[in-house]
Formats: sequence, C-alpha cells, structure tokens
Amino acid sequence: MGLFGRSRDAPRRERRNAPSKEMQDFIRGVDVDMLGNSNSGVRVDELRAMQTSAVYACVKILAETVASLPLHLYKKGKDGKNESAEQHPLFSCLYELPNEEMTSFEFRETMMTSLLLWGNAYARKIKKNGHVTELWYLKPQNMTVERDTQTGKIKYTYSDDITNQTYVYRPEQVFHIKGLSLDGVTGLSPISQAREAVGLSLATEEYGAKFFGNGARPGGVLEHPGILKDPEKLRESWNKVYQGTRNSHKVAVLEEGMKYHTIGIAPEDAQFLETRKYQVNEICRIFRVPPHLVGDLERATFSNIEHQSIEFVQHTIRPWLVRWEQEISRSLLDEKERLLYFAKFNVDGLMRGDYKSRMEGYAVGRQNGWLSINDIRRLEDMSLVPAENGGDEYLVNGNMITANQPTENKEGGSNEGKQKGTANAPDEGASDSGK
Repeated sequence: MGLFGRSRDAPRRERRNAPSKEMQDFIRGVDVDMLGNSNSGVRVDELRAMQTSAVYACVKILAETVASLPLHLYKKGKDGKNESAEQHPLFSCLYELPNEEMTSFEFRETMMTSLLLWGNAYARKIKKNGHVTELWYLKPQNMTVERDTQTGKIKYTYSDDITNQTYVYRPEQVFHIKGLSLDGVTGLSPISQAREAVGLSLATEEYGAKFFGNGARPGGVLEHPGILKDPEKLRESWNKVYQGTRNSHKVAVLEEGMKYHTIGIAPEDAQFLETRKYQVNEICRIFRVPPHLVGDLERATFSNIEHQSIEFVQHTIRPWLVRWEQEISRSLLDEKERLLYFAKFNVDGLMRGDYKSRMEGYAVGRQNGWLSINDIRRLEDMSLVPAENGGDEYLVNGNMITANQPTENKEGGSNEGKQKGTANAPDEGASDSGK
C-alpha cells in the first residue's frame, strides 16, 4: 500500500507550488542573508553540520542505539503481569515493518536522525479498521507546523519535493515526535541552537583542509620592486606552479627582484589541534554523548568507561525512549486502547555490567530467593531448565526467620515457640543421656 493508497486517509491537496523555505522566512521578516550563518564565516544548517565528524558520530550512535533496541507493544495484565500484544495490528508496525519500504530499524533510525538534527520527526499514519497499520516517514525540512487562526487547531503543511504538491494534514493524521520545545508545538533544532559551536568546528576543518591543500604552507604575498601590468596573471602562474600538495617542496624562482613574504598564521600559533579537540567535546556536550563513544579516548579509563556507558543509557538514551513511548501511546492508540496497551523499549542489554558483576548479582538474588535458575538464564539469553528439574524453584537461606518471629516469641512466652524459631534447638524427647 502506498503512502496515499487509501482515499479516506488522503490529505487535502492544494494546487499550488509551495514557497521555498527562504521565501517563507522572508515573509516572516527573517534576515535571509544572515540565516544559518555563524560568526566563524561558515554557513551552518542541518545537512552541512553532518559533514562534521563529531556531529555525524553523535547522531549515528544515538540513532543506531535507539533503532536497535527491541520495541514491543504490551497488554496490561492482572497483578502487574504484562503480556506481549502480538495480535494487535500496531505490534507488527512497531516491531517489524512500519511500511513496505522500511524495516523497523531503518524507520526508527531515520526518525531519530530527524529528531537530533531538526528537533522534530514526522510520519504519516495509515489506518485500517480503526488501527494504525503503517507509518510513512516525512522529511522535517519540508514540513511547516502552525496553528490555524480560524479553528485554533494545529495543522501540518507538507511540501512534497517529488510530486511538487502541498498537502495539509490534520493532527490525527501525523505521528509527530518533538525534541526540546519552547511552545509544545514544535521542537528546537539542536544544530540551529548550537550554530556557533558547529560553525567553529566546520571552520577548523576547512582551515586544515586548505592549509594542507596549499602544500602545508601559510599564505603570503609576492613583493615586486616595480609596477606590474598584470598582477592577476602573476598570481595565477604562481599558484599553478607552487600551490597544492602535489607542488609542495618545489624550489621557487623569483625574478626581477621579487620577494615572498609569509602573512598567514601557522597552525601551532592558531592552536589548531587544541581547537579541534575542544570542539569535539563541545559537540558531544550538545548531544550529551560521552566522548569515548565517538572515538575520543583521551580521558577514558578502564575503571570509568563502564559507568560512563551506563550513565549514557540513563541520562541520554532514556529521555529519548520516553518521548517515543509516550508519543506512541498518545498518537497511535485511541483512548480505550491506552487503558489496556502500552509500548516499551527493552534496555536490559545496554544496562548489563561486566561478566563478574553480573554473576555476583545473580548469586545474591539466587541465595536470597528472588531469582530462580530460569530467571537468571532468561537474563543471559540461555535455554531454560525444565520445571521438573527445579528450573523455577526459589531458594531461601535456612537460617533466616521472618521479621516478626522474635516479637511473637516474646509475647507468647512459650518455650515451644522459642525452640521453633531457633535453628539449633534440640528435637522433642531428647534426653541428657544423649549428650
């Protein structure tokens, strides 16, 4: 089924060409000439930012982590025993195939990339028999979200760059996940908010590329004692012979008393390497990603890297998962279904410690009676032990008594009660001769 395969789900079309983003910004009074520019002199936008290795690495690790986690739909059961709702049409849409062109991993990875760059992720909902069965990705750069002045409701205007048509969606037709927001309608773009930091990173990369492209020599000027008739021709001939890595280390021949003067700043004087290192940490701070996950191991040690990874799950991944889970409940389930079903990511694999720590934790749980053999084997993805062989039995320390047992003995005052609660009490009928 295509994106607009069902006529009743098709959005209202407008037979007009959508104005460009620059034109929309101009109409709103935005200074188009300065839009996206940073003080570093580099134009910054979401796609340009992905050319920075640190931004690309941060977006990639976050998008792939969320996309790789199992996402299930559960049905609430009695006594807190939830069961997988595999028969619900939404289960397959979330876990397997959101649409006929994308897997669940690819869909969530693409949605997360949009969230991390534009602060918003959109998908078109297709329903069948009242249930959402398909989700089709919509490009955030082509979407405009605004509140209708007549109805007071939010409307989504999408400019399709393939059909060159504009579609207007109602809120119930769009699956919209928002990032950090100031108005609750649209999320803020992290790239736009941190434009200067990303621009400085792009500028340092461009500076380094041009420096080595110039044969690892800073720029300079040619001084001629007389008056040149065609200085442009001299510049072109000089660059043709001596510019670029292929022409590095060539011996220059200066005629007519010309002199060469260096006017550029050497990379060490500009603190080139220090600036690049700092910008990696600066970009990691924007996305709240530990530097060791993007290849910066300068401050990572064997003693703290495990805890950094767990903190990454708790403070970085978990908020994104909550956004997903709550928006799925709000947007993809109706009011009655929300009382019975809920979506949940499984992060157990990310929270697992090293082998020694896991075994010690399992031993404590096994000895104190809250873990069985099969409980432990499920956590380790191992085959289960049959129940008749004790796989589901719980053990308890034989020397332990209930918390209210000493109080009962004190109130009752009977020796029978004391002996019953004492592990080393002699059996009834034992005589002194037996000692």
